[in-house]
Amino acid sequence: MKEQAIDNKELILALEELEKEKGIKKEYLLESIETALVTAYKRNFDSLENVKVEMDKKTGATHIYSLREVVKRANDKNLQINIKEAQKINPDLKEGDFLETEIVPRNFGRIAAQTAKQVIIQKLREAEREIIFTEFNDRKGEIVTGLVQKADKNIVVLDLGKLEGVMPAKEQVPTEHYHVNDKIKGYVLNVEKGAKGAPQVIVSRSHPDFVRKLLEFEIPEIYEGVIEIKSVSRDPGNRSKVAVYSPDPNIDPVGSCVGQKGVRIQNVINELHGEKIDVIEWNEDPSIYIAASLLPAQILAVDIKEEEKFAQVIVPDDQLSLAIGKSGQNARLAARLTNWKIDIKSETQFREMLMNMQNEKVSQETETEE
Repeated sequence: MKEQAIDNKELILALEELEKEKGIKKEYLLESIETALVTAYKRNFDSLENVKVEMDKKTGATHIYSLREVVKRANDKNLQINIKEAQKINPDLKEGDFLETEIVPRNFGRIAAQTAKQVIIQKLREAEREIIFTEFNDRKGEIVTGLVQKADKNIVVLDLGKLEGVMPAKEQVPTEHYHVNDKIKGYVLNVEKGAKGAPQVIVSRSHPDFVRKLLEFEIPEIYEGVIEIKSVSRDPGNRSKVAVYSPDPNIDPVGSCVGQKGVRIQNVINELHGEKIDVIEWNEDPSIYIAASLLPAQILAVDIKEEEKFAQVIVPDDQLSLAIGKSGQNARLAARLTNWKIDIKSETQFREMLMNMQNEKVSQETETEE
């Protein structure tokens, strides 16, 4: 004789309300609860049976079925049933089918209610995490402001409001020092799911695009698309080079970015704690562009090899160290900015190189004649 099934209309009403408010499908929650109830039944009743749980989508009535495979000779009564016995219950059953027998264990209603509550709380958390993940995933490439919660050489942890931001050592600026309760800006590099499923935002202050976004925020012409940032190269904490361009001949892209008396660019420099920023004008002619990229050094000539993307740059003798920069910084940033290999020589070095090449040519010609 079949016992009365567990009934819970309030659960269905609660699930329907969650679907409206949080957008979590009722069917999805019911399936999750059914799966959890199978585990709860086996755990609470030390059951070795193969069971199935079904919940009525309208009433919330919970039905638990014992599943036994129909076989010729049953070796495990928990999982199998002899075909003759099975056909006494249902004559249509054949070998390989499963006999479903409904069971309603005592006090399972309380266990079911607790399980359902736990599943709903878990799924709500997952849904909220997914919403936050999507929200911040859409903010990749943007600047966020956070409060420093933890700071050491290996990692800086930021409170971004809804979730946590993490700035690993490689995304920190070597010349900057971060302290707990500091309010700092960061560039959203990536959004990842942590070990427990909670979203985690990876932020950077050393990325070249952090400078790009700060300029976009500070200079309306860049934000509006009147001026375009073509390239950014950066030695975080020390110097950045930014190549800008405007298709409008009436607009001075460099002047617009720097601002009157350098006011506009100064705001960005202040955010970067004094990092120098060279703003240069991009040009489709590589020789002009490369010469500009080596500012503040004066350039005498640029000889380019298009196929190799190689440029030989000649500078006055007194400009060589300026063109190369301290520890090669200026030349390195120029090469990154233009994406060209750049070799810099002073006027004297270049003349010596030409003389050596000429002498070598004469020597080879003499050897050939002999």
